[in-house]
Amino acid sequence: MGPLVGLTFIEIGSIGPGPFCGMMLADLGARVVRVARPGPTPYRDLLHRGRETVAIDLKHDSAAEVVLRMVERADGFIEGFRPGVAERLGIGPDVVLERNPRLVYGRMTGYGQDGPMTSDAGHDIDYVALSGVLDLIGEPGGPPVVPLNLVGDLGGGGMFLAVGLLAGLLEAGRSGAGQVIDVSMVEGAAYLGMFPRALAAAGQWEGGRGENIIDGGAPFYSVYETADGRYLAVGALEPQFYAELVAGLGLDPEALPEQYDRVQWPGLRATFKEVFASRTRDQWIEVFHGTSACVVPVLTPDEAPRHEHNAARGTFFEADGAIQTAPVPRFSRTRAGTPGSVRTTGHDTVRVLESFGFAVSEIEGLLESGAVVQDV
Repeated sequence: MGPLVGLTFIEIGSIGPGPFCGMMLADLGARVVRVARPGPTPYRDLLHRGRETVAIDLKHDSAAEVVLRMVERADGFIEGFRPGVAERLGIGPDVVLERNPRLVYGRMTGYGQDGPMTSDAGHDIDYVALSGVLDLIGEPGGPPVVPLNLVGDLGGGGMFLAVGLLAGLLEAGRSGAGQVIDVSMVEGAAYLGMFPRALAAAGQWEGGRGENIIDGGAPFYSVYETADGRYLAVGALEPQFYAELVAGLGLDPEALPEQYDRVQWPGLRATFKEVFASRTRDQWIEVFHGTSACVVPVLTPDEAPRHEHNAARGTFFEADGAIQTAPVPRFSRTRAGTPGSVRTTGHDTVRVLESFGFAVSEIEGLLESGAVVQDV
């Protein structure tokens, strides 16, 4: 099941973008073995779904050799330490690639493996800020608005790490040689910001924050509150879609300014705001149902799984007592099944080590020394 069946990745446990990358690979059929710290985790992270887990004390004298033995039978490696930490633990790219020259070694950091800020602490908000993207998001005259951790951690980090690993594996299949993938979340976020840069280069990003076509500045590409305190998302960019929006709102197009006349946008927004506030969200959805006005409800996380389109497509599913999102993208012939559950840290230690060629006596010795832990 899944197009990545047959590939094996070793994921050194971390938070955020690393597990997101591991989840993507596992969802698409790869075998992903997560190396976690021994002991209980503070919470059950759904991003760890679909993995086998082994508990290894990476600071133990024997730990590096355990990981390197596993590396010999793997295709890819994921680590998210600050630069230099993996090397100090004995599992840096030089020793890993010496054990397995065809392996692709993926490194995830905020600022990259070199540069003046390479060792600085940071989180998603810092990386997105440094990329120039955070400054673009928000209301006119207001401060930048944090876009959750979607732009830095997950989009600029985890997804680019997955792309880099898979691209590296394709190349390794031709050359027979692995390599190191250096993923910086600052650079990933900056890359995601290429579209607004392209608009600016074309003279179509002329205003400040919240004053442009796709940042909420255009009254026909924005969010409006309805009579019941809920919201609608409007994306009627093209003239034919805009015409259907105006018709659905019951407005006379001859009485309105030209759609792309920026000077008239504040007045046009005020008109739209007043009309949208006259009915409830669901009443407006009935009005625009079946049209091309590009008007949809802003659903809450609880509402989204119940929406008829999402339900029909199976966009969400329930497992481990929680609503989760289904794997994407979809493949016509090798579609992945429902992802596996979240495993207890160390749940699979003995079985996984056996599958990587460790003898029973070796595993018993490692367990006795505390280098690895079996937690069932």
